[in-house]
Amino acid sequence: MSGIGQFMEVAETGSPEDIFRQLDQLVQESIGAIIFTCSTFDTRTRMARRVYTNQQDAYPTSGLKEIIPNPWTEIVLDRGETFVANSIGDIAQVFPDHVLIASLGCGSVVNLPVKLASRFLGTVNMLHEADYFTEERMGRLSMIKPAAVIAFAALNLQD
Repeated sequence: MSGIGQFMEVAETGSPEDIFRQLDQLVQESIGAIIFTCSTFDTRTRMARRVYTNQQDAYPTSGLKEIIPNPWTEIVLDRGETFVANSIGDIAQVFPDHVLIASLGCGSVVNLPVKLASRFLGTVNMLHEADYFTEERMGRLSMIKPAAVIAFAALNLQD
């Protein structure tokens, strides 16, 4: 079993970590990502936290990080819109770690905001080689969004 069926099976009984891992697998099967992370944001305190990563050495799950306002925060956090950049030059305009991103073979990024009942839950972050996120691949984001909502909701149930 693969795809959404396997995701749902894990979502019913797995831990939040298991569910995010299965979301990662769903993304790999449907879109692809060299780097796959998920983050939460507290817009009140302006702090972010990485809650899942497939690149623990380069992008570990860890403590809080301050959110620095820039065009990315306006697009993703303030307006709740998907951010896409298909070149390292465009990435460099909003991400100070662009050198690390490039060193890992990535030159494009998609940050998918995840909401439930008008509440911002977090972002699903996918990075791949330059020019990877075509219109066709971007169209597949709708396939993973319900699974992303479930993963973030599971994280919030932990409290």
